[in-house]
Amino acid sequence: MELQGSFHVYDTTLRDGAQQEGLNLTVADKLTIAKQLDGLGVGYIEGGWPGANPRDTEFFRRAADELDLRHAKLAAFGATRRAGVRAADDPLVAALRDSGASVVTLVAKSHDRHVELALRTTLEENLAMVRDTVSHLRDEGQTVFLDAEHFFDGYRANRAYALEVLRTAYDAGAEVVALCDTNGGMLPSWVGDVVHDVVSTGVRVGIHCHNDTGCAVANTLTAVDAGATHVQGTINGYGERTGNADLVSVVANLELKLDKRVLPQGLLRDATRIAHAVAEVTNVPPASRQPYVGTSAFAHKAGLHASAIKVDPDLYQHMDPIGVGNDMRLLVSDMAGRATIELKGRELGFDLSGDRELVTRVTERVKEMEARGHSFEAADASFELLLIEEVEGVRPSYFDIESWRVITDSSPDGEAVSEATVKLRAEGVRYVVTGEGNGPVNALDAALRSAIEQAFPEVAKFELIDYKVRILDPSLPGGHGTDAITRVLIETSDGESTWVTVGLGANVIEASWDALIDGLTFGLRKHHRQEGDRG
Repeated sequence: MELQGSFHVYDTTLRDGAQQEGLNLTVADKLTIAKQLDGLGVGYIEGGWPGANPRDTEFFRRAADELDLRHAKLAAFGATRRAGVRAADDPLVAALRDSGASVVTLVAKSHDRHVELALRTTLEENLAMVRDTVSHLRDEGQTVFLDAEHFFDGYRANRAYALEVLRTAYDAGAEVVALCDTNGGMLPSWVGDVVHDVVSTGVRVGIHCHNDTGCAVANTLTAVDAGATHVQGTINGYGERTGNADLVSVVANLELKLDKRVLPQGLLRDATRIAHAVAEVTNVPPASRQPYVGTSAFAHKAGLHASAIKVDPDLYQHMDPIGVGNDMRLLVSDMAGRATIELKGRELGFDLSGDRELVTRVTERVKEMEARGHSFEAADASFELLLIEEVEGVRPSYFDIESWRVITDSSPDGEAVSEATVKLRAEGVRYVVTGEGNGPVNALDAALRSAIEQAFPEVAKFELIDYKVRILDPSLPGGHGTDAITRVLIETSDGESTWVTVGLGANVIEASWDALIDGLTFGLRKHHRQEGDRG
């Protein structure tokens, strides 16, 4: 499978993706994301619109010194010249010319009504704007791509004019004319018919799809099948409204399903890591059910699935997840059977295959605990502690709790302050520690860490990074209306990895306490095992 040298993978995360609601990228963020995208091996990274806003202008200025791209070329985005002004004299065109980007992507109107109503100019002048701007930038030594805005809607309204815009840009020197489904309303068969028609006119065609019909990836693949050789999209499908085509899904389908290698050899295996790394920068939580790179993309819950996977993983997976840097996960829940427990144990380093009684005991215990409200499918750390207890006959323990309490006082200014006291023994020493916080759980966490840290200094690295509370169905055992069972999930990090624990109680404080204890116990066990490995 040879790399398709003439095929373009074009990422527009930093421009079109950045228009997503709630997403606000700094220049430093954009530089960091650009490095990640280059690591994926995309051919082009659209950095933004220099001249249109100070942040994007600053990005291109800094990129010249701070970005050392190995695979990608940086593209500047902008519009054709204004009506009645020469391209050479238009300040926004000058910003593109001076951006330092070797590639410029021009957006142009290809829908006749948009020309007349939005640009408020004539169809002939719009063609002149396209021709003049493309030829000017080509004369300045820059490669030019054209984004034909609202192309599919324009094609339906006035096919002849929409095609004339493309031909004008192509004849003026544009290397690619990208057909944009700007409103995101197209379906695959419609896209295929239009792209096939455009390709037959002799221009090189690209595709830019939005996901308003949920078909952005499918539309992009259909366009490639019809002859497009340039695909645009964003990492994690970021973008306005419902987003753009998810570029990872596009390239994974092209490479793994259609045997069309469009990225440098082996780089697709970094897709999961890069998708999650970018999500950290954008502060948009990764979608667990995202195809290929989501944490649930290769997660199996049903016992029937686990039984088949035990024989052959391919029976319930469409591919080996290592191809995109992901991993298979077995979810432990009340739907778990013996096969799930056995496979999950293997995943955690325990060979349970020779102990049928043990597997049955763990399976029944999980089902019984989940029936009372526990949830292990998202709390691998708590399940691992349970499994160790069943395998070794004793639960890991690094401290003994004597007692704990928490009180909350409200001051006259309305601010509430919580104070917790924890009494415990660790390494043969009794500790009594008080901690304050902005709530009872925060105060308990502070007191517990302060006490244990005196015996185990490594706890100073542990940090609670996520906290989820759910009030369970009152019909569960122990639940009575407002006196329902509370479940808490806590995610903890030591700066190198994270783990999730679950707690259950009659109220949020009791549930949180259980999850906190599990989180610290798991972290200490992990640290001590690593120390043992090094020893």
